[in-house]
Amino acid sequence: MTGRDPGEAHRTATPLELFVDLCFVVAVAQASSSLHHALADGHYASGALRFALVFFTVWWAWMNFTWFASAYDPDDTPYRLTVLVQITGSLVLAAGVGRAFDHGDLLVITLGYVVLRTALAALWLRAGLADPARRRTTLRFATGVTVCQLGWVTLLFLPAQARLPGIGVMILAEVLVPVWAQSAGMTPWHPHHIAERYELFTLIVLGESVAAATVAVRGAFDRHQGTGALYALAGGGLLMAFAMWWLYFTRPAHTLLATTHQAHRRRFPWAYGHYLIFASATAEGAGLAAYADHLTRRTDMSAVGAALAVTVPATVFLGTVWAVHLRPHRKRAAESVPFVVTAAGILSASWSPAPALVAGVLLSGLVAVVTTCRRT
Repeated sequence: MTGRDPGEAHRTATPLELFVDLCFVVAVAQASSSLHHALADGHYASGALRFALVFFTVWWAWMNFTWFASAYDPDDTPYRLTVLVQITGSLVLAAGVGRAFDHGDLLVITLGYVVLRTALAALWLRAGLADPARRRTTLRFATGVTVCQLGWVTLLFLPAQARLPGIGVMILAEVLVPVWAQSAGMTPWHPHHIAERYELFTLIVLGESVAAATVAVRGAFDRHQGTGALYALAGGGLLMAFAMWWLYFTRPAHTLLATTHQAHRRRFPWAYGHYLIFASATAEGAGLAAYADHLTRRTDMSAVGAALAVTVPATVFLGTVWAVHLRPHRKRAAESVPFVVTAAGILSASWSPAPALVAGVLLSGLVAVVTTCRRT
């Protein structure tokens, strides 16, 4: 299980990696659905907080597997079986999302997460045995991951009032493990492969957002035979999804991750910043679904509260895509102005009668500006 060549030509995602993504999307869908119901019930702050914490476990488990597989992927039988264990853990995690949202019950979601991460620790140990040159790095990964899992299990035995601070400590510990481990040496990850893996997961979360919104809007049409507001929501949601896709894929990510000193400095902000990109894209579907409920009087949400469920995720997505994915390509400071203006306009659309449509039109206008500027 020696490291892959980071300069390997034509390196692409494997069928096993794609299968892993499909299994993770189950957990993404559960998180989106739970956020939708929390928003519809008026639990804005607690719903957003629980979504952020739950989505962290999904994203972090996916991301760590992705970077490991980019560096070490023998595709032999032991490797496939270990990945199968990780897939099992992701499905257990997905099964626990509802209980974590509704009752704060972390048992099932923690069990799934521990299964996922323990299997990854085993892979790091195997890599350490086969790759002496990077043994310090791989053993640090294995140690850090294992210690963190012990910490998550310990949280289950703490009093309820101590769990939220404990979760904060554990999240900090988790995100510091790769920093500590790779200070002993870099793993041989592949820039093109990593960029493609992130692009594919972006498509997954955008697709889940579209699916969640479509189901909600279809149900609203079935109940109310369609109204002008529902048509505006459906059209605006479609424009938003297409514009979000276009903006993300405006620039190739692999050029930011090429094996240079500057690229190595960018990798952590770029990789970690995608948490907000993935989470906001997922939350957008939940927000559109909640707004459909508001239009059909299936919820007691206020008009502004329902609109903010649509506009806030779109603003976070736009701001993060610009900050970590597009800004490093910037040649002139003025290039940030259209993004700032559009973000302000989207938030202001929360007080309009058709927030999704206004946000969609604004994002589409930004796409036109960005595309025109690239051609000049």
